[in-house]
Amino acid sequence: MNGQFSSILLEKAVSEFAKLPGVGRKTAMRLVLHLLRQDTAVVEAFGNAIITLKHEVKYCKVCHNISDTETCRICANPQRDASTVCVVENIRDVMAVEATQQFRGLYHVLGGVISPMDGVGPGDLQIESLVQRVAAGGIKEIILALSTTMEGDTTNFYIYRKLEKMGVKLSVIARGISVGDELEYADEVTLGRSIVNRTPFSGN
Repeated sequence: MNGQFSSILLEKAVSEFAKLPGVGRKTAMRLVLHLLRQDTAVVEAFGNAIITLKHEVKYCKVCHNISDTETCRICANPQRDASTVCVVENIRDVMAVEATQQFRGLYHVLGGVISPMDGVGPGDLQIESLVQRVAAGGIKEIILALSTTMEGDTTNFYIYRKLEKMGVKLSVIARGISVGDELEYADEVTLGRSIVNRTPFSGN
């Protein structure tokens, strides 16, 4: 056991928290000690929420967004514009776009971007299901809202090639977002304007 710990249980808990993204060992220690100071019922509720999430969470069969049901609340909302689909990399990006309150269409979550260096190819993403959604009819515009990185641009181009002859308008969000930025970190005003002021995607 590490000499700084007086308890194996404490060390194990800190090690588990430190596995979370952006959480170092000092932050993990503060979190664990905070939980130890809470009532047992509070800690149990915290733990049960995480366990229940892992066991019961679903992914929307339409857009692959996280959901409590087979179809997420966004896809099931009749007031959303089902003819416009915004393609994003991950669930955090859905939340980022929704926070702008500028987009009333639906989404399609790819689950990542094409990145050969990381071993991620088109078959690892939800691209084919996007093609199937377009082929089923009813979609007039696809908005490519991926991060302005090399991987994001590569994925945009791949999707463009898959959809260019399917009679759907292909747009890309305006580049008010700096090149190299990830969508989830853009401020709401800039992201909102980028969605509204989208431009046709030419594939060049």
